[in-house]
Amino acid sequence: MKDLSQTMQDYLKAIATLDRGGEVSTTDIAAALKVSPASVTSMIKRLASMKLIQHKAYRGVVLTHAGRKVAMEIIRHHRLIELYLAEALGYTWDQVHAEAENLEHHISEDFEDRIAKILGDPKYDPHGDPIPTKDGHLPPTVHDRLCDADVDDVLIVRRVNDDDAELLRTLTEHGIGLATTVRVVERDETSGHITIRVRRTTVRLQHSSASRIFVERQAVVS
Repeated sequence: MKDLSQTMQDYLKAIATLDRGGEVSTTDIAAALKVSPASVTSMIKRLASMKLIQHKAYRGVVLTHAGRKVAMEIIRHHRLIELYLAEALGYTWDQVHAEAENLEHHISEDFEDRIAKILGDPKYDPHGDPIPTKDGHLPPTVHDRLCDADVDDVLIVRRVNDDDAELLRTLTEHGIGLATTVRVVERDETSGHITIRVRRTTVRLQHSSASRIFVERQAVVS
């Protein structure tokens, strides 16, 4: 990993994060990294030549074993740092992502091990994202999105994307965090909003925001 630039590592991490069991499109990579399609094409060629990815024309890219190993290491660094900042230094969950982005490429394996030990070898970061193990295994997580829920569904918030600090602050203001139970009270397909109730408060979210919140359906007790 030391031979790879920070940009290369960012690409591999983005591909791993976007992977849903198939090829990842270059369009999605460009959007995730906020770069031009031409930049993605150039980097894809370099990573493919290093056998870190496989590029399938008109379909997208997949990580090779070597590429996935690098990606999981960077993701592990990032999520351990996020949790350390929250647990040990008092950062809020909307603050830790940007700090972790700055630090993830620069910590040693010894430092990583020490953080993991202090935190008790955690499985999830402050946003509910799974922390890869040393061997690259990802703990199970939920993939159902709040935006896909139906009216009257009762849901438990299990994970929130960490790259939208404004959304995280909004959720905090309304008392919504991990393990919070919410009920869907309205879906407005015309405006693209979904309204949820948490305790005695209703919160109206745009579809794009609700798509970043991942939930577990609460079992109905008969």
